[in-house]
Parts: sequence; C-alpha cells; structure tokens
Amino acid sequence: VLKLAEAINSPYFNIEVRNSDTQTLGKLNVDCGADHVKSNQRPPVGVTLTPGNRYCSFDGDADRILYYYADEQGTFHLLDGDKISTLVATYLRDLVSTAGVEDLQVGVVQTAYANGNSTSYIKDTLKLPTVFAKTGVKHLHHEAEKMNIGVYFEANGHGTVLFNPSAVAKLRAVEPATPAQIDAIERLWALRDLINESVGDAISDMLLVETILICKGWTLAQWDEAYTDLPSRLLKVVVNDRTIFKTTNAEQTLTSPPHLQDVVDSLVTKFPRGRSFVRPSGTEDAVRVYAEAATRRDCDQLAYSVAGAVFDKAGGRGERPSEFL
Repeated sequence: VLKLAEAINSPYFNIEVRNSDTQTLGKLNVDCGADHVKSNQRPPVGVTLTPGNRYCSFDGDADRILYYYADEQGTFHLLDGDKISTLVATYLRDLVSTAGVEDLQVGVVQTAYANGNSTSYIKDTLKLPTVFAKTGVKHLHHEAEKMNIGVYFEANGHGTVLFNPSAVAKLRAVEPATPAQIDAIERLWALRDLINESVGDAISDMLLVETILICKGWTLAQWDEAYTDLPSRLLKVVVNDRTIFKTTNAEQTLTSPPHLQDVVDSLVTKFPRGRSFVRPSGTEDAVRVYAEAATRRDCDQLAYSVAGAVFDKAGGRGERPSEFL
C-alpha cells in the first residue's frame, strides 16, 4: 500500500497509510484491522476521524476491507461488506443497462449474516437476483461463478466480482451504437481488469470502491444513504457438543436438534422485521446466534431469547449466562 500510495497519490486521490509497522512482530493491525473496526464498531486506536474524509481498514493478510467515516456530529458510521456489495452491484447494473448488452445479468451472492435491509435493497430497489450461500468465501465464489456477473462480499468485507465466460463473450460480441454504449463497455472492461477475480483482494477492492465513488461524485455519507442497516446482534453459546447442530437453507434453518428450529421460528414472529438463525462454530464447541429486528431493543431481546433457548434445550455448558432470556 505504501508503494501504491507513492505511485498514484495526487490531488484527486491521496492515500495516507496508518499503522504500517511490518518490522515489529505482532504489531501490524493491532487494534486497527478490519475485524477490530467491525467487532467494536469504532475507528482504529489512535485514529481520529475527520468529517468528510474517507477511511478504510484491511485485515492482516489484506483480503478483507471495510470503510467508515464520521459525520458532522462526530458519530462513527461503518460501511461493511454488505454496503460494498450493493455499491458495486449498483454501478455494474447501471453500466450493463447503458451498454445495452442483451441477456447480461448482474447477480449478488450473500450469506445468512448479510443484513436483511441489504437483501431487501438488492431485491426490491436494484431489482437484481440474489442467492444465499454457506458462510465462507469458497461457497460464495462457487455460487457467483453461476452468474453472468457475480458480486459477492461477506459482511466482514471479504469478496470480489466474477465475470463468467458467457459474460466475457457477450461483451466481446456487442457492437455499440452510441458514445454512451462505447463508454459503458470500456468501463466494464476496465473494471474487470481492476478487480482480482481469483480471491478477495483488499487493495483492488479499495481501488474499485474509490473508482465508483469518484465516477459517481459521492461521499461516504451519500453512499451510506442507500439503505439503513437493521439493528443486529451476534452471540456465542457454549455447548457440550456442537456436532448435534445441523443446518440447511444456507445455514439459515436448523434440522437438528429436533424441534429447536420451531422454537426459533416462534420467537422470531414476536418481533417486527425479526430474523434469527443458529449455526455451529467450525472451530469450538459453541454455536453462533444471529438476530436482527426493527429496533435495537427488539433485536437484543430476540437474540438473547434464542440464545437462552439454545442453552436450555440443546446442551448449554457451564453456568447459564445471566443475560440469556
């Protein structure tokens, strides 16, 4: 990134690198990486946000990226992988429409952790197809390959864009008739050259986002106005045996333990815009409980109620956490 900044910094696009110590073992990204920013919902330690400026954080191996900013009142705002996905999908949809390429469809792949309002925005406002995949970029990548142009980002900021061979063939075959079509097709080719289709690449994703924002003339606040995230909560419940938890429907529905999904469904119906799912951890004897709802109070009540049901009915280990309902 430092070398990139030296090469491209200009009055139009300037990169200032923070926390770049690669010589001290264990210091890189301490209290400043993408995980820190998303988990704590606050800027990196030692970084004071200036309203009007754009900020982003990578993770340690630079395959994830998150954006954030402060408004005029100094309030922190996060633009996560869902926001990046919708920004990129919007721009690609508009380019494809202007290019006039027949049967060239942009699609979006999400996981169950995607905020419900992002999914609604993709389906209802952008009018784009969206599918869900299991957690993990290998699963999203596989689904994106099935689309002409597939956009996928996990909420943690790991993702990219894929142009399948059919899309490439259609772009090569089109004969533009207007200057606008010529420009749109050139931009599509340029974006394909810019992105890393093999794997999530925070540097190329940063350049992709910056390119779109410059082309649209948007600030981060204007980008953020597309939709408002539903309040969400992610909890961990320690259990005796995570292997008894089986899921289907891209990890959104439990098939085992018996009847636990019925309990979750019953709790969800009590809250406007409620949604919750339970999935086993891949590394420890614990399960993850995700919940969202229309208000913060409802979201937290739903999350702690589902967590309590999991603990009570599916072998919670140790002392029952007092916050569980």
